[in-house]
This record gives sequence, C-alpha cells and structure tokens, in this order.
Amino acid sequence: MDRMVESALVRGMFGHSEMHRRQFMKLVGGGTVAAALASLLPLNAIKAAVNESLGPLEKTQLNIGFVPITCATPIIMAHPMGFYERYGLDVSVIKTAGWAVARDKSLNREYDAAHMLTPMPLAMTLGAGSTPEPFIMPAVENINGQAIVLHNDHLDKRDPQQWRGFTFGVPFEYSMHNFLLRYYVAEHGLDPDQDIQIRVIPPPEMVANLRAGNIDGFLSPDPFNQRAVFERIGFIHLLTKEIWDGHPCCAFATSARFARENPNTYGALLRAIIDATQYSSDPGNRSEIAEAIAPTNYLNQPVTVIEQVLTGRFADGLGGVQEVPDRIDFDPFPWHSMAVWILTQMKRWGYIEGDVDYQQIARDVYLATDAQTVMRELGYEAPEETARNYQIMGKTFDYTQPEAYIDSFAIRRS
Repeated sequence: MDRMVESALVRGMFGHSEMHRRQFMKLVGGGTVAAALASLLPLNAIKAAVNESLGPLEKTQLNIGFVPITCATPIIMAHPMGFYERYGLDVSVIKTAGWAVARDKSLNREYDAAHMLTPMPLAMTLGAGSTPEPFIMPAVENINGQAIVLHNDHLDKRDPQQWRGFTFGVPFEYSMHNFLLRYYVAEHGLDPDQDIQIRVIPPPEMVANLRAGNIDGFLSPDPFNQRAVFERIGFIHLLTKEIWDGHPCCAFATSARFARENPNTYGALLRAIIDATQYSSDPGNRSEIAEAIAPTNYLNQPVTVIEQVLTGRFADGLGGVQEVPDRIDFDPFPWHSMAVWILTQMKRWGYIEGDVDYQQIARDVYLATDAQTVMRELGYEAPEETARNYQIMGKTFDYTQPEAYIDSFAIRRS
C-alpha cells in the first residue's frame, strides 16, 4: 500500500473526523479498506478469547446501550432475568433515544457494547456517516420483527404505486428499515429518492408523528407498529417477513478495540447474549419475557402490546386478528451473506462508493465463527456454513455475485 494512502487511512481510522466517508472511500477504495481492516482488526486474538476457556474477567461492570424496541429483547431481558450475572457480569442496560446517539456513545466509549441495527457495524467500520472505527458483530438479536404501517387515512391506498408524494419514517439511515423500504417501493416502480420522502425518526417518536400527520406511514421496529394499531391511528400494511422471510434486524455489537483489550469479558458477554437470544427464541418463553421487558426502565409499553408482537397473535388494524408466530424471531447467527446483502444496498443507494470487497468486509465484521463456537459450547445447534442465498420478493440473491445483483435493478443510485 502506498505510504501516503496508508497514512491517510490510519488517520481516518483513529481521528480527523472531518474526513467525509465519500472522500475516504474514493481515496482508498473498498478493496483497500478491507485489506487495511484485516490488518487492524485483531481477529485472531478475539477468536482466541471465544475458543479458549475464559480466564479472569478484565472488566465486570459494563454499560450496554439499547433503543427501547422489541428487537432488543435478548439484550434487555438478560438484565432482569439474570443472564449477565450467570456469566459473572454486572451490566447496566441504558435506554438510548435513538441510533445516532447509540453510535456516538459507542464511538466515544461511553458504551462497552450496544444493541445496534445490523447495518451499523458495517457502516461504522467503513466510516459511512461517522469516523471510521473497526466494529464487530458476533451475534444477531432478531430476525423479522418489522412492519410497514400506514395512517388510517390511507386505507384505500394499499397499492404502493399510490404512494407517490408520501412521507415515510425510518429509524436510521443505516438500518434494515431504510433498505427494506427502499427495496420494496423500488420493486413497485417508485424511486425512493424521487417519488417518496424518507425521514429519520427515533422509534419512540414514530406514533406521535403519524398521529400529527407529519408522516403518512413508517417502516419501524416494534412495538411501535402494534402501538399505532393499539391507539387506532394506523394499520399494518405488511410485515417485513413478507418482503424477506428471515431478514436480520438488530444485533449485538462492540468495538474491536474492546474485544481486543478485554478478551475474557468479551467472551463472557457473547455467551450471555447468545444464551439470552436462544431463550427468547422459544415461543413458550415469550409471555414471561413480555412482562420482564415492559417496565418503564425498559420498553415502557403495555404488556398486551408487547405480547402481541412476541407471540404473533395480533390485531392488524384492518378488522382482523392475525396468527403469525414468527412475526419476530430470535436467531443469533450472523450470516456473512446478510452482511453482503446490506453492503449491496449501501452501494446501490450511494452510501458507499468505489470497489467493495464484500466477502472480506462481511468476514471481518460479522463474526459467524465466534457465534458457531459459542452456540455449540452452550449446547445449541449452529449452521455448518457461514453464507447462503436468499429469496427476496421473488428474486434470488446470490451472495457470491453482489455486483451482478446490484446491476440487475432498474432503479439504483451509485
């Protein structure tokens, strides 16, 4: 690597926050970024902490941030239900207003780890929207668990082609919510940057903005989709599992630096998170969990609203009661192919530019082998592979051909 480029890269990784992510990507290119990350991420040391028996914990008192949504269920319920204590950890789970705050507090090391949207560790590592710093995501929190909600004024507008001029809320730019909404409307012939307006709104403010008429709908995490129905303001147009069944939503993430400096603590924390996620995956535990995470210091929502989300028996706002047991599910495995799909959407819509080494970045950030090791150690089944293809709105996503996938779409930005 050229010394000037290498020097600029290192400054970008650890300082000079004014360097815009587009300048950074154009300067070094996605492939060079991936190669540099491979040298900066202490993956071998991190993996050793997971594969070996844990020694004394370097740090037992931890701050973990969460945004109050049902996608954070394992991270939240691990606190009142004793999963952190089981692994020798004294954790404070800290309610956080939104994703920009969660990102910034993580970058500033106010949080040791955090509940993040699955695109966030990729974006933070690449410097998309923030100063670049290597982050790792060894566990997904939930799959599915989102919905498109429309205001009751739009009961007669179920065809997305009728949504031209609509304003939608999403919780963050680097979110599955944003990328799934863009994908969905584009597949119906709308340009998400021209035909609709997409606004970033913190999840707890979604329903109030819908009530006030500031937005026509939102693609949001629960329980706010169900809360809109509960308050008779909106209806569920569709669950996002109808776009991509089994799509990732939220995750557990930390900085590579934290994992490197506290390998035993990282290993214990990952075990607690995976254990809690697997417990959450059992439908028989969902009512108990709903009561545990409902209080003010956690979700601050009626138990009945949370139960409708977690159990999959819910009113849809259209006069029906739906039975969808996997409306939200919990699976900790961070498939590399999930990361590749997210990166294709970041490239498609102009959030990253230049050559992107999709597979290498996926391997460096989504630590699937760590999840495999811990899942098996705890007695859970883990996939043998780390990547697979998906069906998304009837189209096959081949994770080995990401650029061809992007080129297959008529509507794109890059």
